[in-house]
Order: sequence, then structure tokens, then C-alpha cells
Amino acid sequence: MSRKVLISGGTGLIGTRLAEMLIDAGYEVALLSREAHAERFRRFHWDPRHDDIDENAVPYADYVINLAGASVSDGKWTDERKKEIIDSRLQGTNLLARTLARDNHRVQTFLSASAIGIYGDQGSDTVDENTPPDPDDFLAEVARKWEVAAQRVQALGIRTVVIRIGIVLSADGGALPAIAKPTKLGAGAPLGSGKQYMSWIHIDDLCRLFIQAMEENEWRGVYNGVAPHPVTNREFTETLAEVLHRPLVLPKVPAFGLKLLMGEMSEIVLASQRVSADKVLQHGFRFEYPHLQEALEEIYEPEE
Repeated sequence: MSRKVLISGGTGLIGTRLAEMLIDAGYEVALLSREAHAERFRRFHWDPRHDDIDENAVPYADYVINLAGASVSDGKWTDERKKEIIDSRLQGTNLLARTLARDNHRVQTFLSASAIGIYGDQGSDTVDENTPPDPDDFLAEVARKWEVAAQRVQALGIRTVVIRIGIVLSADGGALPAIAKPTKLGAGAPLGSGKQYMSWIHIDDLCRLFIQAMEENEWRGVYNGVAPHPVTNREFTETLAEVLHRPLVLPKVPAFGLKLLMGEMSEIVLASQRVSADKVLQHGFRFEYPHLQEALEEIYEPEE
């Protein structure tokens, strides 16, 4: 039986680890990339900015996983940067939707990333997949438009799964190395009030979640990609310091200082999102790292 997976955004943090785990599970993997050279994985050229995709890419695949999108945490959110963040997601997803509308492929499942930023700042309230998007939040706008684009594939009759990804924990990139750096230096501190909730997930659990959603036909629609035990920023910082065997010696970093430093982008670390994982649990998914301490220990204790 053919088991071929095509990944957009496959050279990013999540895509790299997901591709490795798919290979280990016996799948063949190819990446959509603007770079022509091949390394470990077969590559098909695409350039969504110019509506260009190799005509052999989608016909190659049984499954398509759409992760492509510019990082929201690189650089301040100027108007130009905001446009790039949105366009990088919509152009790629829309190009895949138009290509999947043709009848020259056998793709049976389309998985697309989204983000828990769609909920905006919800304080201590628990949110789930039925919670409406925040109408006044930039990250919520990004995620909402990204999901609308993915729904174009669903309208073609192709099984479509959207994973709203939380804070991904990995030593290889993403938010964790930046969060951990001051703590490693003995200068860790909660951010803002420290009471804002962080809904996180270990990268291996996230990749296993994508694979299970890809393999099992009952997965359809939107799911939160978060561990079942979100923590406050203070709890996160204290647990990280414990795992790294570092003291917390500084007071809280004030919100106004972060806003001066980061501008609107400060909402990434100041917004509170207490996101439910009940739906994926009800679909039979089991987390290897449901609690923060065991997730951080897996990431950092090999360094000891």
C-alpha cells in the first residue's frame, strides 16, 4: 500500500521532526520547498508567492500536510511584517487547494496547521474548539484566515484536519530556547503578571498527534494541539528553573517593559490561553508528556 506524505513547511522546526518520525513509521516523505537541492528527503519545487508548484508534487502524495508560514516571532510586527505573516500562510494554502481541485491525484487526507492564537487573550477561562475567534487580535486574524483557506480543501470532499498548535517545546528551536536562555543564565523571571496561561505541547507529542490524525479517518475538522495540563507563566518559569537547576532571582518582568521592547508582538508572551485538550483525548490520543516537568526533563536532562 502506498504511504507517501507531502509536507509544505517541512524544513521548519515541526516539519523537520515530523518528517523524521514519518520515515521511522515507514512512510515515504517529500517536501515542498523553494530550494531545489535535495538532502535527506525528496523535494518538489514550489513558490506560492508566484503561484508556482511542480506539477508532479501533489500527484506524488497520499497525504498532504500543510505547515508553511513565516514565523510570528521574528522581528517586530510592522505593517509589512504582518502582511508577510498572513500572505505566507494564505498563498501556500490557497495554492494547495487549487492544485487539489484537479483530478490527477489520489490525496485522501489534508492536514493543515493553525494556532491557538485564534482564541486571543482569554484570561483564566478554559477555551475549546467551539470558542469563537477573538475579533480584535492580530494572531487570531492570522489563524482564522488560515483555517478559512484550509476549508477550501474540505469543500472538495477531501478529509481535512486542522490542528491549532500551542507553544511547541523543543531544544532545537521555537519559543523554548528563547524562554530558557535567561533562566540558564540565572536571570529567569515570570513575564508580566505571571498569571497568564501557557498552553504548551512537546514536539514529539505534536508530531504523533499529526500522524494519528492522518491515519485515522474519524479525525475531521479542528483540534487543539496542546498538552492536557496548561500552566501559568509563573508555574512554567519555576518548573523550567527547577529542571535546569537554576535559581529564580529576579522580580517579574513588567508588561510595560515587554510592550516597549516588543511592541504589539508582546501579546505572544502576555496573552493568556488556557486551552482544552479534551477533544483529542476523546479521539483516543495519548500524550507521552502530559505534564510540563516530564516534558522539560526529556528535553534538558540529556544535557546533564
